Amino acid sequence: MEIKSRVPGKLVRYEKQVGDTVKAKDVVAVMEAMKMKQLVPSPVDGVVKEILVEPGTRVPAGKVLAIVE
Repeated sequence: MEIKSRVPGKLVRYEKQVGDTVKAKDVVAVMEAMKMKQLVPSPVDGVVKEILVEPGTRVPAGKVLAIVE
């Protein structure tokens, strides 16, 4: 399952790393948009398989940040 940014902004950090187990609604990443923190949750239970965007990167809405399987 792809974890996507919901808003355009800057990826601040990941709360989970490759190999971490996540449950649905666990926060995977934190973004900053319009000077506010935006939490990016996992939509499913699984394991973080891949991180695709480096922290500090500006991303558009809908950009795939990570993969959870």
